[in-house]
Amino acid sequence: MALEIERKFLVTGDGWRTAAHAVVPMAQGYINDLGAMDHGGQKASVRVRIQGEEAFLNLKSRELGRSRQEFDYPIPVEDARALLALCVGGVIDKRRHLVHHGGHLWEVDEFLGDNAGLVVAEIELDSPDEPFELPPWAGHEVTDQARYYNLALASHPYACWNVEERG
Repeated sequence: MALEIERKFLVTGDGWRTAAHAVVPMAQGYINDLGAMDHGGQKASVRVRIQGEEAFLNLKSRELGRSRQEFDYPIPVEDARALLALCVGGVIDKRRHLVHHGGHLWEVDEFLGDNAGLVVAEIELDSPDEPFELPPWAGHEVTDQARYYNLALASHPYACWNVEERG
């Protein structure tokens, strides 16, 4: 079983931009929707992602928080394009900036389209209690807030959030 241990933070300022050593364009969508997940009808999200010149089919358990089961399978890019056309909700477009900080790799997702204006940094860890150094551009932690999950952003994009949701 694959286990993802991840922490997620809002990004403040642009200090991370000069530290980024790579940028990968991404488009991803979901075969299932947030409603089915919220009501317990499905216990995992099914995502298709085109990441640069590669594509993946991904299944992730629906738990909130730092640890979730995750399974990732490479697929042909042509298949991924066909699957994106079948996705519910919107397609998430973003640029993933890779930044090394404090001995860890940070993934800074700069969202585009209906999610433009949202920038989130993620760090994957080997254990839930693994210590890490928080970069100066990492703001409020949002790991336990479902609205920042890509599945939620596909069905309720950042452009539709009210003032309280953005706060």
